[in-house]
Amino acid sequence: MDWNTVFASRASRMNASEIRELLKLLDQPDIISFAGGIPDPELFPAQAFQDAFAQIFTDGQQGVALQYSVSEGYGPLRDWIVQEMAKIGVPCDRENILITSGSQQALDYLGKIFLSPQDTALVAWPTYLGALGAFNAYEPLYDQLSPKGNRGAQDYRAAAEQAGGTVKFAYTSVDFANPTGETLDKQTRNAILDLAEELNIAVIEDAAYQALRYKGSALPPILALDILRNGSINATRTLYCGSFSKTLSPGLRVGWVCAAKDVISKLVLIKQASDLHSPTLNQMAVSIVAEKHFDGHVAKVRNTYAQRCDAMLAALSRHMPDGVSWTKPDGGMFIWLTLPKTIDTNILLEQSLKTEKVAFVPGRAFYADGTGANTLRLSFSCAKPDQIEEGMKRLGRLLRAS
Repeated sequence: MDWNTVFASRASRMNASEIRELLKLLDQPDIISFAGGIPDPELFPAQAFQDAFAQIFTDGQQGVALQYSVSEGYGPLRDWIVQEMAKIGVPCDRENILITSGSQQALDYLGKIFLSPQDTALVAWPTYLGALGAFNAYEPLYDQLSPKGNRGAQDYRAAAEQAGGTVKFAYTSVDFANPTGETLDKQTRNAILDLAEELNIAVIEDAAYQALRYKGSALPPILALDILRNGSINATRTLYCGSFSKTLSPGLRVGWVCAAKDVISKLVLIKQASDLHSPTLNQMAVSIVAEKHFDGHVAKVRNTYAQRCDAMLAALSRHMPDGVSWTKPDGGMFIWLTLPKTIDTNILLEQSLKTEKVAFVPGRAFYADGTGANTLRLSFSCAKPDQIEEGMKRLGRLLRAS
């Protein structure tokens, strides 16, 4: 059977993630990989989770843990998130929190709730590849989010209407973004809110890396700035997507959305139709570990990644040839390289895997318009300093030859 004749039109926009394919390289022992933007498994709080799961079953909570549950999520975990959101300037209630199966599910739900075919999503150039994958199924168009550029709300609106839709949201990762590692300053965060207010659109704030700051002072989330303007979270337009994947465990798939009650109630309906609820057992374990260990564990993670980030920045300075530039992140997991325009990093990766045994992610996949062929992403989270030094030495040698 020719399945393409019966697939919905949106299926043609579903492509394999280049990053997920590159993760397969991690199983090859001779490859030094800076490709996977994943936590170091050696840093997982394994004993804490072992104790948490044991506590659930020895305290007689197995009936709750193994049963169907409410779509909004496990109450004590939502209460813990409420306390954490308050610490970063976002006062809210349990009803403002929806637990999702990782923040990736949240992005899929938000694409579903906002996007009709031919509507426009404003995203950075480059942006998180997983966000493009989540939104693509709903057949949007993309325009470059440039809040401090020379384009105003009317320009964005006119471009969207000419394409047959309207602008629906601005998607942004404000702290240590994937893939660039860059952080938006407070002025830019406010400029995004200004633009969103002029366009009367939502702001999707992807905060997956917010807790992983190594340098400098924390900046208020866009949601916090929105609350300052409007007085209450229930009067805001910003949806904050958080995750435990980069701090405690990606495998348990626990994330959340924090937003106005009106939009949370709509997302709950999508959750009910999608998977009923995220696994209660996982939520309970995360709740226990977060309550007991979150601050101490995250401090340990930050210290380790900070050392690796510094090691990579130093190695880049030693080994990269002239014409190569890179970002200098204050947190997160990524450094973004820009190479001379004559270099295509997709071709460079093929050469690198054959001759230097070094993996990275070519940058083109992060651009909604397919540009960025001369860029690439490096992740330092899973590499030891000696691997970083050797990997940058090899990559520099390859670039000189190119």
